[in-house]
Amino acid sequence: MFTGIVEEIGKVQGIRRGEKSFTLTISGSLVLDKTFIGDSICTNGVCLTVTKINNNSFEADVMVETLRRSNLGVLKIGSYVNLERALALDKRLGGHLVSGHIDGVGEIISREKEDNATWITIKASPDILRYIIEKGSITIDGISLTVAYVDEYVFKVSIIPHTSINTTLLDKIRGDKVNLECDLIGKYVEKLLGLQKQDKVVNSRVNEDFLEINGFI
Repeated sequence: MFTGIVEEIGKVQGIRRGEKSFTLTISGSLVLDKTFIGDSICTNGVCLTVTKINNNSFEADVMVETLRRSNLGVLKIGSYVNLERALALDKRLGGHLVSGHIDGVGEIISREKEDNATWITIKASPDILRYIIEKGSITIDGISLTVAYVDEYVFKVSIIPHTSINTTLLDKIRGDKVNLECDLIGKYVEKLLGLQKQDKVVNSRVNEDFLEINGFI
């Protein structure tokens, strides 16, 4: 698990391509502190497993499913990425709970400056927008942000100067794709309610008679 608070901006140093997948080599310093092979590093919002550690970089394999669902496939040598180590339980949770398992990609369609902030409007599919609520949390390329506006076609976030300096988000331009992970809670609630509505739990012994016998009514 992660928090969506980016610790460091890394740089893609190498891409070793397989038949359909590839292995990334990414520079870093802070995220390598106390990191071991097998640990997870959130890279542009995607949870990647560290397979090798060098003096100032790490390697991670990117499988085909990840390339299908994320923007990692457009990375090239020299690309910058947002990095975060897995959440430590003795640290403050400054963002929100992020799994690193993204729901899909969105497309930046506009940027607008407002005093010290920058508004970013992102187009996303209905399958993603259904989980996005105003004042709720969204992870964009690994960055925990608050949704300031949402309708059936787009959503908007407002970026403060600290976020613009310490992440890659404002390096993006109109038409660029970004990785999106919706808040976990909504997806679990929908799943549980969906099971209830469809009467999937057909073998349950909990009924009115059971509750009365056990003193609940």
